Amino acid sequence: MCRLLVLTLALATLVPTAVSAQRSAAVISPEADESGGVTFRLRAGKAQEVILRGQWTKEPLPMTRETDGLWQVTVPAIPAGVWEYSFVVDGLTITDPANPEQKPQRTSTASILHIPGSPPNPWDFQDVPHGSVHQHSYLSKSLGRRREAWVYTPPGYEKDTAATCPLLVLQHGSGDRHDGWVTHGRAHWILDNLIAQQKAQPMIVLMIDGHPLGMVPRDMTDRRAASLQAFKTELLDEALPLVQDHYRVKPEPAQRAIAGLSMGGWQALSTGMTRLDQFATIGSFSGAVDEKEIQQALDQPQQTNDRLRLLWIACGEKDFLLDRNLQLIGLLKAKGIRHEWHLTAGDHSWPVWRNYLVDFAQKLFR
Repeated sequence: MCRLLVLTLALATLVPTAVSAQRSAAVISPEADESGGVTFRLRAGKAQEVILRGQWTKEPLPMTRETDGLWQVTVPAIPAGVWEYSFVVDGLTITDPANPEQKPQRTSTASILHIPGSPPNPWDFQDVPHGSVHQHSYLSKSLGRRREAWVYTPPGYEKDTAATCPLLVLQHGSGDRHDGWVTHGRAHWILDNLIAQQKAQPMIVLMIDGHPLGMVPRDMTDRRAASLQAFKTELLDEALPLVQDHYRVKPEPAQRAIAGLSMGGWQALSTGMTRLDQFATIGSFSGAVDEKEIQQALDQPQQTNDRLRLLWIACGEKDFLLDRNLQLIGLLKAKGIRHEWHLTAGDHSWPVWRNYLVDFAQKLFR
């Protein structure tokens, strides 16, 4: 039985430019065959070298040039998963112009290849009831400009007008955008599948842009502090009220959670630990936080434990932020603050974070 190659249109790239359409009109890439192999193609007539870089392997794969300037390579077998890949053309990294599905980033350099598993993985599209993803534009008064948010509602929410749901705020990483958890993380399918299996509670998920001041380098300490404060202000004073106005969300802290990956994990920790009046559950996926940013929670461990339902922290053994996570865990242990710590295989990448969401979602609002 051959594996089906899934290529869903990325929501952010539904309308390619005329130039892209012309360039890719005669090119099919990626293309799966019956044996499970996948062929990648790129038309680059003047290129001297084209390399395929795929997340499923550490080795670059040289592509072969045909007489018409079409470069291609066939990979015999790629494991099931949602993978990033790029072409490197004479040293320049680009996305696949024939594939409309791109990883949502501040600067897009990777396309997406989704190979479903057999049996299906939690992030694969399955024949179960599906929720909806809503897009919102709003004027941020604190920032003085238009902002974007995406909101997931669970299956059946629109029909059951009496239903109220718990709320999860789910944040992206530093190089990504507010749509990353849907377009690349497949969070909506993960939740659809878990809810259908009765492994997760139906919930509403809010995803906002975590860069209120634009991307800030790690060494710009003051600017990062200002960005964190701007994020908290926008979330608490604007995005949460927007959700409360448009959706039936439960108001109590026990029915609200905040989580994120990498930068989003930092935002979740620093926001959640200082606003336990808003969030009783916090999740950090490969995140890190400075001690001073959660000092109040650390200095009042009994009060923190009384308010906190779940503090869930996970990091991969090859993640560059592992040492900072271990420091945080040591600090929490020293202060006697209850938490769950998960040291897993993997590095700082989406294949790890999808698994974290699968595990974390099953813990929520029980």
